[in-house]
Amino acid sequence: MSTQRVGLRALRQVAARQPNALLLPQNVPRLALAASVMTSQIRVASTQKLTPTDAQSLLAAQRLRRPVSPHLGVYDYAQTWFGASIWTRVTGQVMSAGLYAFSLAYLAAPLTGWHLESATLAAAAAALPPALFGTLKLLAAWPFFFHLANGIRHLVWDFAIGFQRPTINKTSNLVLGVSLVASLAAVIFI
Repeated sequence: MSTQRVGLRALRQVAARQPNALLLPQNVPRLALAASVMTSQIRVASTQKLTPTDAQSLLAAQRLRRPVSPHLGVYDYAQTWFGASIWTRVTGQVMSAGLYAFSLAYLAAPLTGWHLESATLAAAAAALPPALFGTLKLLAAWPFFFHLANGIRHLVWDFAIGFQRPTINKTSNLVLGVSLVASLAAVIFI
């Protein structure tokens, strides 16, 4: 443990003098010494033979101590509105389920006699009343544009930008507005 501290202390001294000078030629020997000192500590692990029942109980105990993946119950609604993040998960799952359902139906179509060719689908869409056709287009476009806009917001968050409460609320409203406007534009112009 003390050898690790010596190596870390050497690195800290170099970094404290000049934060960007860790890889200057005069510091390379010190860095090499610190790295060799830090990696010289060897730990030996001992193993023992376990019976299958003991191995299963050990595995079950380890699983109980593992962290649980976050789910929708982790959001604190009193702190700030995380509805946009929840809806990103929902829209992603809905779009994925729709893709898989259509893909399986398309693969099964020759066996079942369904007609899912492009011409048949276009003719069926053209036969719908305009209000129903526009509503279906909006229901298909909004999850896509919402997921896209909120995905961009999450990418910005990866740069640690925009975590203040007012900013989170403003960007949530911005994401909702952008997704609605883009969806309506897609319905009208496409």
